[in-house]
Amino acid sequence: MTDISVTRNLAEWIVALRAQDIPDAVRAEGLRTFVNWFGCAIGGANHVTADRAIAALAPFAGQPQAGVIGRGERTDVLHAALFNGITSHVLDYDDTHMKTIIHPAGPVASALMAVAGYRPVSGADLLDALIVGVEVECRIGNAVYPHHYDRGWHITGTAGVFGAAAAMSKLLGLDAERTTWALGIAATQSSGLREMFGTMCKSLHPGRAAQNGAAAAFLAEAGFDSSLRGIEAPRGFANVLSDKQDYTEILGDLGSRWEAALNSYKPFACGIVIHPTIDGCRQLRKQLGADVAGIASVQLTTHPLVLELTGKRRPQTGLETKFSVYHAAAVALLHGDGSPTAFTDEIALDPRVIALRDKVTATAGDIAEDEVRITLVMQDGRRIDHHVEHAIGSVERPLTNEELDDKFLRQSALVIGEEQTRDALDLAWKLPELASPAELVGATVPHPGGLVATVAR
Repeated sequence: MTDISVTRNLAEWIVALRAQDIPDAVRAEGLRTFVNWFGCAIGGANHVTADRAIAALAPFAGQPQAGVIGRGERTDVLHAALFNGITSHVLDYDDTHMKTIIHPAGPVASALMAVAGYRPVSGADLLDALIVGVEVECRIGNAVYPHHYDRGWHITGTAGVFGAAAAMSKLLGLDAERTTWALGIAATQSSGLREMFGTMCKSLHPGRAAQNGAAAAFLAEAGFDSSLRGIEAPRGFANVLSDKQDYTEILGDLGSRWEAALNSYKPFACGIVIHPTIDGCRQLRKQLGADVAGIASVQLTTHPLVLELTGKRRPQTGLETKFSVYHAAAVALLHGDGSPTAFTDEIALDPRVIALRDKVTATAGDIAEDEVRITLVMQDGRRIDHHVEHAIGSVERPLTNEELDDKFLRQSALVIGEEQTRDALDLAWKLPELASPAELVGATVPHPGGLVATVAR
């Protein structure tokens, strides 16, 4: 497909897509994507990462055009997109497109919700734009994954900027030429390094993708041009940042094959590849009860990517524990926990967790990314084998709407209290009916005395 203008054709699809062209099932998944993202943005609002980002950059922000979800600050649209992108990803609790390991909503929804407080848009239009953005970033991710990811690029940042630009272009009503420019402007800002996993910079990636994608659309709207082949040109995104370029993944079956329908939602607040281990260890904890204290060793057989991404043997901070399969196994066995409270600085240094963590070994095997084999050897000589074929939260075992509600409540209540959380959750499910999605942000401003706790520091 090298003779086809990939960027232009994609832009034309974005512009031509009508609300009625989106299947009901895809729109329903889009709403689940939004609700999950919104809860994560509230849940991460008090994280020290957000505190430091806002303290550092707020003095340089512009007019107070948009609110920061879960906080009282107001800032300009582009900084609001940045801060919301950081808070929604910092707990590593957000959504995942398993084919590419992109966390789609962070870059896209963070940009859209920032502009919703600045320009009049309806909830229905915002939801449609979100679906467009998720579809675009995941298709572009498919075109270069896994080679792009294997080079060390954090694909949520690098593909996410396209999703934000596409969604914003749709919401702003840009024509095909300006949408093509917006995608090109996004391409030249594509960035994010996997080296940053376990640090505050990981959540900076979707934040910058949201901010830069929004800026790309605003620039294009004003006539700021770019290459018309920002994705496919010899010195464009796909050829510079990847050894693989499969453009059929971008343009093939547009409007009939929906990547946005394949989104999944994390039940555990850490790297997605650890989820099978937590799922399995939680099941074993229920089976063993008090006998957990008698574990002599824990042997894991995982997909090779698990050790590459989450092989931190001795994590020292909460952010580092999110990328330690050893920590995850230990805390799931000891406490049955995979929520944000399992990945704090305090838990990272807990002597009981460390003692069990040191008994965990992991080897790579011929096994799927959402699969794990666990062998417990007990001090009395017993051997217990357990197999998780598909982790909870995967496309094969998706979270129900009720489980999404429970996840939302558990993390948001720590930040704005239970009563306010329930109101915000009810409002989030009503997004398609809202005349102005900006009221969602207002619903998360902490009431006086309503701030409950700071989590996952």
